Amino acid sequence: MAELGFKPMEEFDVAGKRVLLRVDINSPIDPNTKKIVNTNRIDKSLPTIEWLLDHGAKLALIAHQGDTLDYQNLIPLAEHAEKLTEKLGRKVDYIDDVCGPAAQEHVKNLDEGKGILLGNLRYLCEEISTFENAVKLKPEEMLDTFLVRSLAPLFDLYVNDAFAAAHRNAPSMVAFQELLPSAAGPLFFNEVSALTKVLKTPVHPSVYVLGGAKISDAFGMMEQVLASGAADKILACGVTGAVMLIASGVNLGAATDKFLADRSLDVFIEPARTYLKEYPGRIIVPKDLAYEENGQRSEIDVADLPKEELFMDLGEKTIKMFEEEIAAAGMVFVNGPAGVFEKDIFEKGTRRVWEAIVSAPGYTVVGGGDSVNAAAKFTDLKDYSYVCTAGGAMVRFLSGKKLPLIAAMEKAGKE
Repeated sequence: MAELGFKPMEEFDVAGKRVLLRVDINSPIDPNTKKIVNTNRIDKSLPTIEWLLDHGAKLALIAHQGDTLDYQNLIPLAEHAEKLTEKLGRKVDYIDDVCGPAAQEHVKNLDEGKGILLGNLRYLCEEISTFENAVKLKPEEMLDTFLVRSLAPLFDLYVNDAFAAAHRNAPSMVAFQELLPSAAGPLFFNEVSALTKVLKTPVHPSVYVLGGAKISDAFGMMEQVLASGAADKILACGVTGAVMLIASGVNLGAATDKFLADRSLDVFIEPARTYLKEYPGRIIVPKDLAYEENGQRSEIDVADLPKEELFMDLGEKTIKMFEEEIAAAGMVFVNGPAGVFEKDIFEKGTRRVWEAIVSAPGYTVVGGGDSVNAAAKFTDLKDYSYVCTAGGAMVRFLSGKKLPLIAAMEKAGKE
């Protein structure tokens, strides 16, 4: 990926140097125990950390967990350090201080081949999404932020391996490149390589499975991949499937209408009508849906709607139709589960679709937090061609938008 215009970390001599490594190990958290339930992002970061430590770096890691938008996940990074220590087979220290005097002192006293994880970046107001959206600083305007002015003078090299946060215009992501020699880690290159293949050189027929409840992700990339031919077909499931059905003229019922309106998701109905009209036959909508009745799973044909229920999964006819499309695909990209797979009676659609994807002969990519959780629950992650750590960054990349991190790294590569 030399065409990206910035250097890989392997080109730098890091022995005895203080290296600041930005990783994305933001992990799904059990709402009751506050413990990590999936370590995919931690696992993907291990080779980068290991290489830097093996080559004698004095390594400090910075990372985030949670945000104002998902405050329930805003917790200290102590367990993350424990997981890193366990998986690396060597001690990764932790201090619950992001960049204050205690953190600075620990960084100054680092030995070669030793690492420390600093406190949760999101404890700093300048690192949260509401700050980013309200203040809108340029990278060169971030040099006086507490994080940058506190840490930048201590380091010889900045390495970013946090592609999953590449859409974030935050100091930890785009400002250190203004002051320090900067490099990308191998995960960064792997993510960009896999997504570039999906977007630029898809193996046809190319099938996108777009589901889940966060339909802004699906609609963020849909027009780009349809117009460019990156996607030959889109299998619409989850809330995306419901919106597409309504846009096609199906009355699902007042319960679904209220669900969408309460969450301001009805704004996607009009764009959905446009896509169905402009790309006929390329967006495949469900034939039947599943709902709960007296504690049991029931299914109903779309032709028999409306019904005053919330539809939580695909029906059997749709599942079989999707399985056939996936089996014939040269490439499958999936973002968003087919239904509310967390409930046993509604796991069928997601499980069967995911099993079809890992059995497919084509190139398969899964991305997004809920998608990876579902993939890990029903299949072996090793059976996919590539598991992307990114969610929002992946969507924006596939939408053809320039990501703040890539822009910052390209600028640093020219200096």
